[in-house]
Amino acid sequence: MGHLHKSFDRRAFLRATAGTTVAVAAASFAGTHAAAAAPAAAPSRLGIPKNRISIQLYSVRDKVTSLGFGVVLPALAEMGYNEVEFAGYTQDTAILGRQITPQEIRRILDDNGLRATGSHVGIGNLASGLQRELDTAEILGMPHLGTANAPSGTGTVAAYRAAADDFNEWGRAAAARGIKLYQHNHAGEFGFATDRPAVRLYDVFLRHTDPRYVYLEMDVYWAFVGQYRFPGFEPAAYVRDQPYRYPLFHLKDGVPSPGSGDGYAMVEFGAGTLPYERFVRDIGARDSHIGIYEQDNAVNTQPNPPGSLGAAERSLGGIRHLLGA
Repeated sequence: MGHLHKSFDRRAFLRATAGTTVAVAAASFAGTHAAAAAPAAAPSRLGIPKNRISIQLYSVRDKVTSLGFGVVLPALAEMGYNEVEFAGYTQDTAILGRQITPQEIRRILDDNGLRATGSHVGIGNLASGLQRELDTAEILGMPHLGTANAPSGTGTVAAYRAAADDFNEWGRAAAARGIKLYQHNHAGEFGFATDRPAVRLYDVFLRHTDPRYVYLEMDVYWAFVGQYRFPGFEPAAYVRDQPYRYPLFHLKDGVPSPGSGDGYAMVEFGAGTLPYERFVRDIGARDSHIGIYEQDNAVNTQPNPPGSLGAAERSLGGIRHLLGA
């Protein structure tokens, strides 16, 4: 959209809307001219389509809470994001005087030419409210539904095998409604089983989940943290071995932090030193790989405003540079 050569032009806009009211949100819902649909995905010179760049809304959770989807989603679309991955469906109820509905969120997506990539929900929601979560996913038009929780809170082989059985059941139910179920890693999944120290937990989960029904969203940053903490694997190798199981990637950057237990500190995308060019080339070129910007600590970005939205725009520029866009 040609906005990335400038500083964050919407600073004044966000200052003006810091006290957003129901009138602003209602105006967003009432738009009569839907934005044109985004073009079909095309592969970049690397392995992630350059016109299917998404953002995990956890990165801008402070803005979603205080300003609402009716302000934040149009701002992200204006930056040039094509898709969004949800991390909950709530905002400050003072904006509307009530909770926003999935139907209203869908209208905002459609009016701004955005697609819903997927959504992170609690693993307990999958266990006890899966059909309700799938209902919401269908309303929002998302092809994926997942969790960022570890498969099990117990690090034994038996616990991860039992978790794989649960995911297989949930994945079959999701597939029956045309949705792919996925699990998002942190570093701990790459650790070793407490009862079998030579066995990596991630391998147990991967081996015992049905590839027809259970998919993976690799968080590349946390995979490299896992490599630092639990050496002996290469993140890209998992994708090369089963590329069809990895439709989604969290793209977050880091710089070395030898004094920390993780080995890295999280930064805006493009400001770090993680070997992304090598990683994305190594996973291979597939149209189905979707890149999703996420930065857990973006809400601390100063000055604020623009805060996390400024970090999101700069990081989009970094991702576009990586993809040769």
